[in-house]
Amino acid sequence: ERNLEKHVMVQRSIIKKYRKTIWNAFVSAVQEYELIKENDKIAVCISGGKDSMMLACCMRQLQQYSNIPFSCVFLVMDPGYNKENRELIEKNAKTLNLDVHIFESDIFEVTDRVGGSPCYLCARMRRGYLYEFARSLGCNKIALGHHLDDVIETTVMAMFYGAQLQGMPPKLRSTNHEGMELIRPLYMVEEDAICAWRDYNGLSF
Repeated sequence: ERNLEKHVMVQRSIIKKYRKTIWNAFVSAVQEYELIKENDKIAVCISGGKDSMMLACCMRQLQQYSNIPFSCVFLVMDPGYNKENRELIEKNAKTLNLDVHIFESDIFEVTDRVGGSPCYLCARMRRGYLYEFARSLGCNKIALGHHLDDVIETTVMAMFYGAQLQGMPPKLRSTNHEGMELIRPLYMVEEDAICAWRDYNGLSF
């Protein structure tokens, strides 16, 4: 009962206290970039951090009030988290009343063996695993929790370190997984707003 009350409070804060900075920005991105179509089945990918957990809450809220019928699956991939991090993800999912599907992979183990700078390899492997598991559940899209600050940082880093103008698009059709598409519904939401939402609700990720 206490968890249900917490879930209601957290959910309500998105559309009331943070209506302008989070909810309106979230809905604007979904509408402007046409991220959701009728009868989509979307795997909302949860890493355990504040961004993906808030995305899950926003997607659930939109599912209740949208004129476009769609469904969501809340997906957690464990790439090799330690016991404490895994338990924290499960605890927060319970607090937020999110029915998560957890599946395991050996990504951390593989990237450790490779050595060097494994971030790029890890990101590619994670994306591949998420596409495959989402498709096995009948999903045609995966939703990631990248926000406006991520978009800006990615563009600037590409300019400084890659000498190229390369951004992070709001949606991306997969070239390796036919029929699958990646969407970023938090594309217009600033990180400061997500941090404020987290702190207001006393959440820890």
